[in-house]
Amino acid sequence: MLTSGGDAPGMNALIRSVVRTASAHDISVLGIRRGYSGLINGDILEMSARSVDGIIRRGGTILYTARCKDMLTEEGQQKAADTCRYLGIDGLICCGGDGTFRGAQALSRKGVPCIGVPGTIDNDIVCTDYTIGFDTACNTAIECIDKLRDTMQSHERCSVVEVMGRRAGHLALQVGCAVGATAICLPERELDFDVDIVEKMRIGRIKGRNHHIIIVAEGYGSAQEVADQIHEATGIDTRVTILGHIQRGGSPTAQDRVMATRMGHAAVEALIAGKTNRVIVQDKSRVTDLDIEEGLSLKKDLDQSLFEAQQTVAI
Repeated sequence: MLTSGGDAPGMNALIRSVVRTASAHDISVLGIRRGYSGLINGDILEMSARSVDGIIRRGGTILYTARCKDMLTEEGQQKAADTCRYLGIDGLICCGGDGTFRGAQALSRKGVPCIGVPGTIDNDIVCTDYTIGFDTACNTAIECIDKLRDTMQSHERCSVVEVMGRRAGHLALQVGCAVGATAICLPERELDFDVDIVEKMRIGRIKGRNHHIIIVAEGYGSAQEVADQIHEATGIDTRVTILGHIQRGGSPTAQDRVMATRMGHAAVEALIAGKTNRVIVQDKSRVTDLDIEEGLSLKKDLDQSLFEAQQTVAI
């Protein structure tokens, strides 16, 4: 198995689940370090049930991760497939995002059975309700913003906080709702700056609110520009905090550990059943699998009910 793309809390729990499930079926597991780059270059180690002791609580990934431009080429894909055949690899489990799944799709077409598992804090994989790492990233951001609120309240300031998520606003919406943000700037929703931010802040001041939290998804644009606009329109002392890669770290939450365990188990069972070119997904409360090509063709919007609820209570 391999982990690819950006790391996410819970990837180690997934590795543990895959190794332990395979061991229960007397199947040997090879860990491929540094994603597809490690597969192409043969950076591989044998793993056993004992080798994954204690990793369920650790953030990051013991197999390391990397982005591999070679997997975008026919030559790189062929070399990766040849490595699998040379080492006698009967199936590959690949954890990551869309790029990881496209690599798995390419290898499946070359006769290497592949199962993808969604691992990204952005929760932007269109075919699944949940991705490994999302809950931990949300809780990390919430903890940081709760601490920021203390000092913003003391100084009667506005805090503009940028959270990760690439081009998607799922993380920003979840975090913004959880911290009681005055407004959330999302790439998926148009924002009337004067009405949705400035007017809300003015009304809040009139009603006695002395501080404000504004959440900006990194896919929306510059948090500094948002802060400058707020200061210019209101005169309120406004500070910017970019949480950055701290959101990818830390011990995974119970939800991420449990979901990683369920998805890792399902991935191994899918390979044993002879499946290939599939991605493990959460569909409501079920963990099941879906054709990768079908999964990549779907579109994922924000949770509309959560968005409406947040808009209503942020007054």
